Amino acid sequence: MPEWMTALLNWLALPEVGLSTVFIVSLVSATLLPLGSEPAVFGLVSLNPELFWPTILVATAGNTIGGMITWAMGYGTHKVVDKARHSRTDVHALRWLERMGPMACLFAFMPIIGDPLCAVAGWLRLPFWPCLGYMALGKFLRYVTMTAALVWVFPPGLTS
Repeated sequence: MPEWMTALLNWLALPEVGLSTVFIVSLVSATLLPLGSEPAVFGLVSLNPELFWPTILVATAGNTIGGMITWAMGYGTHKVVDKARHSRTDVHALRWLERMGPMACLFAFMPIIGDPLCAVAGWLRLPFWPCLGYMALGKFLRYVTMTAALVWVFPPGLTS
């Protein structure tokens, strides 16, 4: 690995920089961009085990904010389409999601379908605060479960 890349990775792993890096990566990965935040979370916790809970909380916050940005994009898109059509848009295939309501956002943590689910929740104009709560809970549980499992399988000190 080139020396500059090693230096950059070491700098990003510093506790004072690592948490902000985890936040940004988690936020961006919760949008429709194809990026995973788990490697950043696991990397920081592996290098700094004492940062387990701060990393989980920062990753959850970043990922939830990113999910709500995606929700807002869906909401805004619906408003634009309604205005262009001069009528309310009704998508029959999504009625089951309307029936589930904001609780569907609990599954926003899932790969592939989670990020579009946030956009669809906004599109359907599901209430913001309940969506935020369910989204945060699902993402928090995912980060705790995945990071704890990885730390248990690959204990810090054995990863180098």
